[in-house]
Amino acid sequence: MVIGLIGILVLVLLLPFTVHRIERNLELFLFLMGCAAAYISGVLQPPLITKALQDPLHITFAVIAAGIVFRWVRGPFESAVLYWSRLLPFRLFLACIIMILGFISSIITAIIAALVLVAIASVLQMDRRSEIRFVILACYAIGMGAVLTPIGEPLSTIATSKLNEDFYYLMNLLGWDIVAGVFAFGLLAVFLIKPSRRSTRDSSGQAAESYGGILVRGMKVYIFVLALTLLGAGFEPLIRLYLLDLHPLTLYWINMISAVLDNATLAAAEISPAMDEATIQAILLGLLISGGMLIPGNIPNIIAAGKLNIRSGEWARTGVPLGLFAMVVYFVILLARQ
Repeated sequence: MVIGLIGILVLVLLLPFTVHRIERNLELFLFLMGCAAAYISGVLQPPLITKALQDPLHITFAVIAAGIVFRWVRGPFESAVLYWSRLLPFRLFLACIIMILGFISSIITAIIAALVLVAIASVLQMDRRSEIRFVILACYAIGMGAVLTPIGEPLSTIATSKLNEDFYYLMNLLGWDIVAGVFAFGLLAVFLIKPSRRSTRDSSGQAAESYGGILVRGMKVYIFVLALTLLGAGFEPLIRLYLLDLHPLTLYWINMISAVLDNATLAAAEISPAMDEATIQAILLGLLISGGMLIPGNIPNIIAAGKLNIRSGEWARTGVPLGLFAMVVYFVILLARQ
């Protein structure tokens, strides 16, 4: 059993990063791997199937509803963005946008927050370097802020479900760390972004997303979370064998691997209700921070980079140093709590 699960884990970690077709059909691939892992572990039973079908419902409805609302208000929203960007000092405006997106991502979901970010960046039309820095800082804030509720992103949905906790568990566990991080990434915009060009356009020039596209995205999120629920249950024997006895700070640094792998996938594989809160806290902070370093690390990165044509090298030049700095800062905080 262990050999089979290790084989599936290797496939999950490597194939999406190396095979383009699998990367484009990640939800279906993870669903198949989740079914295989649950079957090998002997947990593919009616209770797990029921749980896997129920877990994605809230985040799926939130993604679809927020997508439809954003489609309705997109025109006035873009006009408001231009108005406030001209009224406030521009770098202060960017800092406020980053903080706002970070904090509301736990309500509107990280996916919708990323789409809003893309619309804002398209309207503002900054120079390339400033735009990339703005997007990366905002994606860090969105990725961290979205974890505060189970509907914010797949990682928080999976973590809350696997731990059998209530809606406010992650907010209570990580709240102050997340709030400080979102504020910090927002304030960094004041120092790191020095735009040389501003937009005078009245819209982004991008076509509004169709209702069909919104529904398709919602279904992809549903399948993605369903697959991660199955993966998490299937990998439980590996967690008990190899991870439960590791020091929390060791797991914190190990999770830098989420820079190249979606952090929700790793959360499904690593987190167990048998872990204490210090270990869970270290795991989640490691995943959330390092997930912003490179494009594949989390969903907001993937959405923003894809729609704004940001290349991997462009992202890494800003994302990696920021992530390493944040990892060191939070490591010192976690070490002080030991």
